Amino acid sequence: MKLFGSSGTRGVVGDGLSPEFVLRVAKAAGTVWDTDRVVVARDTRTTGEMLSNAAESGLASVGVDVDQLGVVPTPGVVRYCEVEEVPAVVITASHNPPEYNGIKLVGSDGVELSVAELERIENHILSEEFATATWEDVGRVRTVESANRDYVADLLSAVDRETIAEADLTVALDPGHGAGALTSPQFFRELGCEVVTVNATPDGTFPGRNSEPVGSELEDLCRLVTAADADVGIAHDGDADRAVFVDENGEFIPGESSLAALAAENLSEGDTTVAAVNVSQRLVDVCDEVGADLELTPIGATNIITRIQELWARGESVPIAGEGNGGVFFPNFRLVRDGAFVGAKFLELVADTPASELAAPYADYHNVRVNLEYETEAELEAMLDAAREYAENSSATPNTTDGYRLDYGDAWVLVRPSGTEPKVRVYAESSDLERAQELADGAESALRVALDDAR
Repeated sequence: MKLFGSSGTRGVVGDGLSPEFVLRVAKAAGTVWDTDRVVVARDTRTTGEMLSNAAESGLASVGVDVDQLGVVPTPGVVRYCEVEEVPAVVITASHNPPEYNGIKLVGSDGVELSVAELERIENHILSEEFATATWEDVGRVRTVESANRDYVADLLSAVDRETIAEADLTVALDPGHGAGALTSPQFFRELGCEVVTVNATPDGTFPGRNSEPVGSELEDLCRLVTAADADVGIAHDGDADRAVFVDENGEFIPGESSLAALAAENLSEGDTTVAAVNVSQRLVDVCDEVGADLELTPIGATNIITRIQELWARGESVPIAGEGNGGVFFPNFRLVRDGAFVGAKFLELVADTPASELAAPYADYHNVRVNLEYETEAELEAMLDAAREYAENSSATPNTTDGYRLDYGDAWVLVRPSGTEPKVRVYAESSDLERAQELADGAESALRVALDDAR
């Protein structure tokens, strides 16, 4: 696909992403979808209202009515789509910086569109084949104000409220100024938790921290956990489809560790889980211990969703899936990454065991990630050529599911282009931090030489 990446399409507004482009995407989606009604929602980004207006205009121009939800977490939009049986155009750039925005498309079954469905819409965008309505048939827009309230109520009915409430937990919450600021504080309070917050005002400039909830961005949350004597800290990204955690000592828990802890609780012998090609050995170890199978896909929610659906069609059980960035699926609840739901599932574990003890079995691995930015397609191609040559000259057999992953037994390294930003990413993991850093440095060095030569 040319327009849609591993999780929708994203770009810098005014430099690659424009209202005109969003208009065309909405017109194409409204043309392809067999429906007379579509949802439009957004996260808190400053450009969200402008781009939502463009989406609404595009849909109305092809004769489709619009349910305007306003600012709603992506999993809340997905719930609305599933219940109302209508598709959605979601204006969000998830974890990207504030200058970015983007589009996710959700089907009337409440599932992000498959690659095949995205390709159909992309073909209409590129060929500009739109079902333009006559003046008397244009769609109308209605405002829906209940989506966030209904989403919270749905979450409350799906988790073990009694166990969480009886534990009398204090939760430090950092929604990162994103859409989760409108729902997660209320949700965790209604679970019976004492909730203290930081970065909990909706603000699309993300003044408190960058939207991606990585350890280096969560220092305020770590301090809040300590100051409030909280049992756990929970952080979201911009559209609240991720959850990462801080333990009761104010220490960041890598997403790979929290995923492994959740998987250990929810996987049984004979189950299958799905993860991306940058999967941590932590999850591999859990699968080996419980006798579950592990399926790998290219990175991105779209690819994981597609594989889960394929496994379901074969009658396989997939109780949990996801990536080590906090994007976790509980498919038996809903086929979406849901930061608030994942947070509650982690609280169910914290009710019996301190967060630090939950993470402790998975503390023996270290991860290093490097991002190399490029400006032109020539620079990207030069780095990918260098990655291929680096992989071919290594002592490991490359896994090319998505980029080049090299497994060395004691460690692994992966080089792949981002599906959402103009970056090539290098991931490395080992039980020895120096070994992980060595592998990341080696791959990064090869790519930087190629990048400098291309400039």
